Formats: sequence, C-alpha cells, structure tokens
Amino acid sequence: MTPADYIKQVPKAELHLHIEGSFEPELMFQIAQRNKIAIPYESIEELKKAYQFGNLQDFLDIYYAGANVLIHEEDFYDLTMAYFQHCAEENVVHTEIMFDPQTHTKRGIAFSTVINGIQKARVEAESKWGISSLLIMSYLRHLSEEDAFDTLAQSLPYKHLIKAVGLDSSEKGNPPSKFQKVFDASVKAGYIPVAHAGEEGPADYIWEALDLLQVARIDHGNNCLSDISLVDRLVNEKMALTVCPLSNTALRNVDEIKNHPLKKMLDLGLKATVNSDDPAYFGGYLTQNYLDCIEALDLTLEEVKQLVRNSFEYSFLPEGRKQELIAQL
Repeated sequence: MTPADYIKQVPKAELHLHIEGSFEPELMFQIAQRNKIAIPYESIEELKKAYQFGNLQDFLDIYYAGANVLIHEEDFYDLTMAYFQHCAEENVVHTEIMFDPQTHTKRGIAFSTVINGIQKARVEAESKWGISSLLIMSYLRHLSEEDAFDTLAQSLPYKHLIKAVGLDSSEKGNPPSKFQKVFDASVKAGYIPVAHAGEEGPADYIWEALDLLQVARIDHGNNCLSDISLVDRLVNEKMALTVCPLSNTALRNVDEIKNHPLKKMLDLGLKATVNSDDPAYFGGYLTQNYLDCIEALDLTLEEVKQLVRNSFEYSFLPEGRKQELIAQL
C-alpha cells in the first residue's frame, strides 16, 4: 500500500483546528444573507480570491471579518456541522476543536450562544458518525490578559464542555508570558493548557510556553529548530507539536511545501502531528495536508503511520480510548 492510499483510508485524529477557520465561502455567504449582514465581497468568487495571504495578520483580518456574520446558535451549529461533515468524509474519528469566544463576545454575542451551537453539533456528529471531539477554548493574544480573565469567568458555567485552554491570534509582540496569570487560573479551574508558539514568534516563545504556561502541547512549534537545546528538551519530554503544513505555506512561514520541516522533525525524534489549522482559508483539510506532505517530502509509509499514531497518542482522549484507536491503525 502506498502512503497516499493508506492516509485516505486510515482512521485519523486532528489536534489543531480552529472552528472559525473552517468557514467556507459558500456557507459564509449563506449565513450572511440569512442574518442580513453585509460583507465586503460581491460574490463567492471574489471572496475566494481574498483568501490569499502574505502573512498571519493578512489572514486574521479576513478571519475576523468573516466571523462577524455568526450571530445565532444556529450559525455556530451550521459552521461546526460543516466541519464534521468533512471529518466524516475523510475518516477523521477524533478531533480537538479550538474556538475563540472573544471573537464573538467582543461583538456582543453571548458565550452561551457560541458554545451551545458548537455543542449541539458535537453531540449530533458523535451520534451520526461516531466522531468524538473535545473543545479547546483559545484566548486571543492581541487582547489583554484582563480580557482573557473575563473569558475564563464566562466559561466556568460550561466547564464540563471544555477540556483545554489555548493561546492564538497575532504571535509577534504577544509572548506567552503576557498570559501567565490567566493560564495559572485556568489550570486551577481544571483546564489543560496548550499554546501557539514558534509559528511566527521565536524559539524563546516556546521556552516561555513550556516554563511559564506549563503547556501539555505546543501548537505549531516550527521555530524550535533554530535552538538545538530546545529540540533536545522537546524530545526528552515527549512534547507533541501540532504542525500545520498548508497553513505554514499559505502564511509564508515556509516558502513552499517541499521545504517544510515536518520530515526533519520526525528525523530528530520530535513528536510531530499533522493538522489543518484553518482549512477553509489554507487550501485543504486534514487528508490534503498529509497528501501534500507525502508527495513533497517523500514520506515513507512508516513515517505516515508514525504521524497518525502521534495524533492519537498525544490527544487528550482517555488512555483506554487512545489504545483502541491506535489498535485500528
């Protein structure tokens, strides 16, 4: 069996997916019309053309503009079910979904509206397709730590629905240390900590995420390769990296996919996983990320199996369920 045939058929897990980043242009137009909200694009084609980015900030600008059409519980349900439909088609059997409450609460949308719509879709996807999922509540790092504390407080009535907290948005100039206190409080509240680090930011941000935020996983982490002592630590601690290849090329963090460091990460013993990040914007869902890497990096079947295994092994599933899924590989 070729690596490409294998990845199309095998059960998969995804650990780094922003639900707002799975907002396809067609659905964005549909919900905008339903809610009578104007968006600055005349057609789906024009909107698709805008999905070309020079850097992270270019992407974030359109990402937040698109999120403005999400108003009602039904909208968040539709958004999340559309992503689960892709999971069902690609045999993604477990996914760990990041959501950004502040993107919505800052617009006057209630926290309950956001999470109840997402939760309704989670329940339906498990019932309909057997897809398990959990939620990672991400703090927006371009906002203040005080804002993050407000979000933490709003989340507590829904703590039973949220597994982890994360840190995303504009990395440059917003180090993990800015959020140390709210992460301490989030862990005390029972949440598992993860954080984006080393995507656009330096290796120092990864050190901070490890030492100050005490993260259980690093989201992205590409820039660890500039610091061999950091690589050694990540390998020794078996710290997983949720790598997003098509995202990295779309945002110009990697110039082209053939130069992506994924294979090098595996060679160094890093616990890399493959994920789609914001698939509607970056040109592919989970399987496409694998296929592009298989072709460009000439990944072997064993390397692909290791990547798939890593995604289950470093998920936040209960140990018994992890082993059940790994056994299927």
